[in-house]
Amino acid sequence: MARLLSVNVGMPRDIAWQGKTVHTGIWKAPVEGPRMVRRLNIEGDGQGDLNGHGGERRAVFVYQMDSYRYWQSQLGRNDFVHGQFGENFTVDGLPDKEVCIGDRYRIGGALFEVTQPRVTCYRLGIRMNEPEMAALVVKHGRPGFYFRVLDEGEVEAGDEITKVTSGPERMSVVETNALLYMPGHPRDQLERALRIPALSFGWQRSFEALLAEARKGGATTGNAGLTGASPPPAWNGFRPLQVSRKLRESDNVTSLVLKPTDGQPLAATLPGQFIVLRLGPAPTPALMRSYSLSGEPGASCYRVSVKREAHGAASAYVNDQVKVGDIVQASAARGSFTLRPGETPVVLLSAGIGVTPVLAMLHALAAQASTREVWWLHGTRNGREHPFAEETRGLLKALTHRRSHICYSAPDPTDRPSVDFDTPGRLDMKTLGQLDLPRDGDFYICGPATFMSDLTDGLAAAGVARDRIHTEMFGAGPSRTPGIADAPHPPPHLPAGPAGSGPLVSFARSGLNVRWAPTFQSLLELAEACDVPVRWACRTGVCHTCESGLVAGKVDYRPDPVGAPADGNLLICCSRPESDVVIDL
Repeated sequence: MARLLSVNVGMPRDIAWQGKTVHTGIWKAPVEGPRMVRRLNIEGDGQGDLNGHGGERRAVFVYQMDSYRYWQSQLGRNDFVHGQFGENFTVDGLPDKEVCIGDRYRIGGALFEVTQPRVTCYRLGIRMNEPEMAALVVKHGRPGFYFRVLDEGEVEAGDEITKVTSGPERMSVVETNALLYMPGHPRDQLERALRIPALSFGWQRSFEALLAEARKGGATTGNAGLTGASPPPAWNGFRPLQVSRKLRESDNVTSLVLKPTDGQPLAATLPGQFIVLRLGPAPTPALMRSYSLSGEPGASCYRVSVKREAHGAASAYVNDQVKVGDIVQASAARGSFTLRPGETPVVLLSAGIGVTPVLAMLHALAAQASTREVWWLHGTRNGREHPFAEETRGLLKALTHRRSHICYSAPDPTDRPSVDFDTPGRLDMKTLGQLDLPRDGDFYICGPATFMSDLTDGLAAAGVARDRIHTEMFGAGPSRTPGIADAPHPPPHLPAGPAGSGPLVSFARSGLNVRWAPTFQSLLELAEACDVPVRWACRTGVCHTCESGLVAGKVDYRPDPVGAPADGNLLICCSRPESDVVIDL
């Protein structure tokens, strides 16, 4: 008979870690006597990061004494106490290889249902003083699992644990965990997992993404369940392209039309993808920037359109230095902000130079003479700063079910209402609320960060499903550093201390080139030292949150990740440069 050995609770606290403040509820301690278990947690307990932990389907975390004994042997330690792994219930019995998703158990006066394996992040490594712990529990098949509380009630150390019903499909915690994280994702097993109603929503979405890839004979590398799917780049590194035309699109936007120099055709692209350009004469450090392709996908040439920024070195170089006939170095197209196929309505929303990727989508729809309902919504200051105005009007004429709405925030006296633009002011939710937008459409949003976040939140509040709202960030994307206290972030800069002498690491979106130094344990640590915006969660090669584009160069891994990234990508949390590298950060 399984038994509850300890009930452990703890409220979130702030701790110091690597010069940062981490807000975490990983520290749990045993309590005496009965405790009331509620829908969201146990009396006296709390979670610090509600994105990764907590909620109705992650209310109570369970870990087993058998795993305690296993880790004591593996790590050569004897200092463990109940709650060591951040669990609410320390139990005797209920091994991960036997407990199945959907199983129900009675403990004391409460009824529980197993919903998912634990998703382990870096904070367990802090608690255990073992940085690789998040990867170890996955690699060794000992994650533990979460309970949902079906019936609230009191529990107490010493209570017997009685199995009430078995979950459908009999898929164990170990099997479920391996199906997501370990290499190989058999289609029949994914379908089996998705037939379990108790499985947490996040895990359902991950398995649905993996199954979609499997059904279309998808990628053989990477993990679509963790990062989404995007096609591998057509080539590694950079390829010389010649500037065949240089076009003035507006007062502040210039386009470069690029063609191959070797006579070989360019790889077809997906509408919405971007390339990285290496600009500037050698041997000075190159200016590297990511630019969306703004022309028709699959054309014999690539077009990028660059807005001149007041203090932008790359945009000034494009405007003032680049000439027709010049050679620039270009990466292959990459990115997952692409037009989805189907029959659903398409709503293209842009502000300023954010028009470029959605313009490529409009080109693709017009080339197909698409019968989908297409909305073209764009905001800019005035007619002088309105690039592609005539081009988009011509493309829209090819579409039978088209709608267009243009906003000028500061129209000139010569700008004609109802001809050049429709509404004075910004393109915002107030404006969108006056339009009869389809709620079941796919929304593609690109522009300044506040524009995208405001529209994303506003559309979701108006009833548009989050997975129907797609965004693309120009420049460095926002950081994702779970549990780390907010602090001011200066612009990317060289790291403090003596310059390194190792390979050159170029952060393309941030426009920063820095020499590698062995004082850094990973490219993630280097990026953090430079205040380059980064995304991470486990820091040990498990979750793929940090997966980024490897535009050029080679890396090695220490430790090896649980699963490899997709072709053309890298995991910055556990990699180091073997050669000069260019990273899409």
